Amino acid sequence: MIASTPRGRSSRALPVWVAPAALFGVAGVAHLVRPAGFDTIVPRALPGPARAWTHGSGVAELALAAGFALPATRRATSRAAAAFLVAVWPANVQMAVDAWRSGSGARRAVTTLRLPLQVPLVRLALRAGR
Repeated sequence: MIASTPRGRSSRALPVWVAPAALFGVAGVAHLVRPAGFDTIVPRALPGPARAWTHGSGVAELALAAGFALPATRRATSRAAAAFLVAVWPANVQMAVDAWRSGSGARRAVTTLRLPLQVPLVRLALRAGR
């Protein structure tokens, strides 16, 4: 896609699906390569071992990344990605709660400020499917 700039120069803009594909791809790899940090934020109310949830979410994220890259599945993937982001939001809440119980001031701030970031991520995922 070529976009025109105000001065008439052309620039190459990335397709909107690239950002969520990259984000999900990086997150998926991180969940599988360094799962310990993710295990700690799995909500305790979920049944089974935290590692299973960490690995499962990593595989799901890699599948979503691949789905964004394929035009035939992009629309369905965008909806699935939005649902996934809503479903994993409790892990972000757990991370913030844990930080408030025993974290530093910086960790408290970062984890608390991260909570509302899920909204623009959901919007980005949905926009990528249009």
